[in-house]
Amino acid sequence: MEELRLMASARSVGRAVKVGGKELKVIAAAPAAFDGLDLAFFAADGAIARALAPEAVQRGCLVLDKSSAFRMVADVPLVIPEINLEATRGHRGIIASPNCSTAVALMGLWPLHQAFGVQRAFFSTYQSVSGTGAEAVEELEAQVQAHVRGELMPRKVYPYQIAFNAIPQVDSFGADGYTGEESKMREESRKIMNLPSLKVSATCVRVPVVRAHSVAVTAEFERPVDLARARAVIAEFAGAELTDDPSKSVYPTPLDYTRKVKCGVGRLRRDSALDNGLSFWVSGDNLWKGAALNSIQIAEAMIREGIALTPSR
Repeated sequence: MEELRLMASARSVGRAVKVGGKELKVIAAAPAAFDGLDLAFFAADGAIARALAPEAVQRGCLVLDKSSAFRMVADVPLVIPEINLEATRGHRGIIASPNCSTAVALMGLWPLHQAFGVQRAFFSTYQSVSGTGAEAVEELEAQVQAHVRGELMPRKVYPYQIAFNAIPQVDSFGADGYTGEESKMREESRKIMNLPSLKVSATCVRVPVVRAHSVAVTAEFERPVDLARARAVIAEFAGAELTDDPSKSVYPTPLDYTRKVKCGVGRLRRDSALDNGLSFWVSGDNLWKGAALNSIQIAEAMIREGIALTPSR
């Protein structure tokens, strides 16, 4: 018998939510709630994921987790299905989805790596406020409205005003001077692409955009880069859409790639500073490909390819 269960914290229990034309009541996220389920999508913080995911697995449920809790655990696959679906074979019950910025950036870098062999990559992100949460979206809107009225701008979520500004800090700083977001992009890219020695440097910036992240990428490759072939491999890649005609001002923007399944890749050009270098721009929906959509695509691809959902023992 097919059954869909919606789980959340105690404060949301009993809330009615319409799903697929049906009204479902939210139940408490607790170990026993996973009894009889085949698959669970987790979109909670790391502490909740660490507490409940093993409980779900013990009950025979596959967990597709969006938090950072398990991404770098050695025996947990970290998956973007267009890149490394095979990593899900032999899973032990938990499959992780990457950070939103990593997912967007790799929709451009991966097909180019397959063609030319990436050696090092530099990521500069332009991240929307929805990546911080609903309160951040409300703060941006409130600051814009306050500016129009000539009032002081309310500030609570970010350490600086976000309206009409750019904040070069996403997550907290580590001892090496990189933020958590920047370190995630480095380590997650290495794991997903199976390139443990890949040289990666990232600078992550929050910008006053409501939804969809963009990433400026500069990469150096093992083999000479041919622009025509670079555009061709992007156009053929399942996760990307080539949007690249600078003579007509055609390139991806966050607004254009909000609520779109694929990420847009454009501004392809030979890099002027690196040997065999290529620079390009990617925009993608951080709430779709960078979050929920990627987990759904993993499940769909596993079912399509006949990969067992039942955890390996």
